[in-house]
Amino acid sequence: MADTGAGQTAQAGGPSKQDLIPDVNHVIAVSSGKGGVGKSTVAVNLAVALAQSGAKVGLMDADIYGPNIPMMMGAPKPPEQQDGKIKPAESHGVKIISMGFFVPEETAIVWRGPMIHTAIQQFFRDVTWGTLDYLLLDLPPGTGDAQLTISQLVPLSGAITVTTPQEVALHDVRKGMMMFQKVNVPLLGIIENMSFFVCGHCGERTEIFSTGGGERAAQKLGIPFLGRVPIDPAIRAGGDSGMPIVMAELASPQAAAFREIAAKLAAQFPGKADGGQPSSPIERMLNKLKRPAGSN
Repeated sequence: MADTGAGQTAQAGGPSKQDLIPDVNHVIAVSSGKGGVGKSTVAVNLAVALAQSGAKVGLMDADIYGPNIPMMMGAPKPPEQQDGKIKPAESHGVKIISMGFFVPEETAIVWRGPMIHTAIQQFFRDVTWGTLDYLLLDLPPGTGDAQLTISQLVPLSGAITVTTPQEVALHDVRKGMMMFQKVNVPLLGIIENMSFFVCGHCGERTEIFSTGGGERAAQKLGIPFLGRVPIDPAIRAGGDSGMPIVMAELASPQAAAFREIAAKLAAQFPGKADGGQPSSPIERMLNKLKRPAGSN
């Protein structure tokens, strides 16, 4: 595919960006300026929270070198071949694709940029995503081949970035956000992960990685601050067991934090042209709750 800028179509005669995934309404990149900030944990829980609200959701693991999504989502079955295409795996109501399904766990993927481009292109072109409200892309950390490839292949609805509060992480966040601005991708907001720790014995709150850095970065960049997620053993356990916290402990404050962020994210997108239907799955769910018992 030609090296085109964001917002442009491919070279004459080739498919346009939208042609690869014509039935996906919103493609959202989940990014981080550096590794180790819990980006994949956030992506998994946001995807499941959006699905719980009634949305049709897909999750693409675009971190080709470190594909963790199959384990974190606890997918019961791998993708299947169907009519020359790949039928994605599904878990917790979310469709999933990842390089982790196709290579042994102990095998390192040592690929140059063109191979990364080809793999990601196939994840868009050859996977039967079907009709989706949201396709979340779990990107590798930093700014590299995967990010550039995705911005060229599909029309991104926007990007969110995950950070921890300390300055060393925020320094890289600002670089990542500038990269998305250069390729004309809207910045949907910043999520501050591992924001604080609450002791399970005494209830004392400790800001292990400083405090307020994500919100300050959002203010400086003029973009939304989507919320804070605490550091908690239950969130880590959910990722290790394939049972995200929003599924494992629905009533917990940690799950509530993810659901609130998911609602803020969904609220940024206008409704489909569907004759006056509510503008987001969150609103549709709330409207159903308001209806009298026995009504359709």
